[in-house]
Amino acid sequence: MANSQTWNPERYARNARFVADLGMPVVELLAARRSERILDLGCGDGALTLKLVDLGCEVIGVDGSPEQVLAARKLGLDCRVMDGESLRFENEFDAVFSNAALHWMRNPDAVIAGVRRALRPGGRFVAELGGDGCCAKIKKALVEALNRRAGDGEGASPWYFPTVKDYSSRLVKGGFAISYIALIQRPTPLPGDLTGWLETFAESFTAKLPPAERPPYIAEVQESLRPELCDADGKWTADYVRLRFSATKQK
Repeated sequence: MANSQTWNPERYARNARFVADLGMPVVELLAARRSERILDLGCGDGALTLKLVDLGCEVIGVDGSPEQVLAARKLGLDCRVMDGESLRFENEFDAVFSNAALHWMRNPDAVIAGVRRALRPGGRFVAELGGDGCCAKIKKALVEALNRRAGDGEGASPWYFPTVKDYSSRLVKGGFAISYIALIQRPTPLPGDLTGWLETFAESFTAKLPPAERPPYIAEVQESLRPELCDADGKWTADYVRLRFSATKQK
């Protein structure tokens, strides 16, 4: 993934635990059966990987962040550092599962091709990622504030938030039959103010600035969004939209 995003497990746990906490609907869509062999693509710190193991599945997790993989291994999980756009498996898994990771992978066709190779015939690809319109207000504020400082705010965006039509077309062309796909509006309460979210997820924007300019940039973005995303009690809600799907590998 060609962006400047890094992952600090402690910061992630502090500011983004909701990512795993809100991931159970896609776990339920997976409908994992005991003894199935499952690949968790973009496993992060292993919070949901562990839930799949607890269901009696044999699970391998992969993630592009060595720090997150180390955190997952501390839970006793079989996790490996691997680029999601270059998966190195062939006909090994009954299912590939992914939560909140695919929108960080800017070459979706390479991801889908790697998932298809990794799956056994008839295997399932079940995932949730940011969909069209996800964090649109936050992204707009990040882009506009960066444009005022360094230019090309749009070029700093690390995210791929597809429409249902776009991702459906890619799945079908990639050799999958879709059994379910939907765009889901999911406004998401944050554990603190927006600064924690920005520090956790927006490094591709802040990396364009000298270190001394980053705190005032983040403060400006937060204040510009306060009227839209912060309520009268000071509670922040991110404008999340999710794309959730289940597809089956075709012969």
